[in-house]
Amino acid sequence: MLKKKVVVITGSTSGIGLGMARAFAAQGASVMLNGLGDANEIEALRAAIESEFEVKARYSPADMSKPDEITGMISQAQQELGSVDILVNNAGIQHVAPVDEFPPEKWNQVIAINLTAAFHTTRAAVPLMRSRKWGRIINIASAHGLVASPFKSAYVAAKHGIVGLTKTVALETAEQGITCNAICPGWVKTPLVEKQIDAQAAARNMAPGDVVREVILERQPTRKFVKIEEVAALAVFLAGDAAASITGASMSIDGGWVAH
Repeated sequence: MLKKKVVVITGSTSGIGLGMARAFAAQGASVMLNGLGDANEIEALRAAIESEFEVKARYSPADMSKPDEITGMISQAQQELGSVDILVNNAGIQHVAPVDEFPPEKWNQVIAINLTAAFHTTRAAVPLMRSRKWGRIINIASAHGLVASPFKSAYVAAKHGIVGLTKTVALETAEQGITCNAICPGWVKTPLVEKQIDAQAAARNMAPGDVVREVILERQPTRKFVKIEEVAALAVFLAGDAAASITGASMSIDGGWVAH
């Protein structure tokens, strides 16, 4: 379905991002990976995607807190893969603390990686998409882009910002063959969420298992974690022709969380 398309996915060396990279590759898209991790392990992931799906896969170590590296990643994708047709802004970090104890440096870091990075990638990618009269921008927001939770001031602020950025970019590109949408997952069991469980346990003075039962999945009426594959399938759909008239939307995939 997406043969000859090129997708850039930030934060794609693990978790949701890696799941999306594999899902797009399965549809024939070439993939630019980005993220942190052991260099040998990342190379193994990249090579496995090329071998399994018979597509091109490249890797950029761009730091999502550094604008020059972000624009360099978009240029690398253009040069090595031929275009940037699909941009998935997925990179994210978390820090949990009461607002009056929230370290300013952590606030700045969360905002930079979870929100400002998406501005820089989008700013660099839109002219390339406009020149081809086709593009898809998919921002991975969160249920926390629509509702709030205690102890996550920076994350909630960033994800609400992503939803606003999504709407603005959708309006600006509506007549240019480009769509921009946000996916708002609930709790997905990823390495980031595993860390959040531990952080929430410390902040609330609770056992990790109790945090999962009483804090995390308590928000999701299904009482189940959202699967990475489910988020990836929604992203692939939004990139396809069937979703050409969907733009500016914030799509919940959260087990009913925001239906409360």
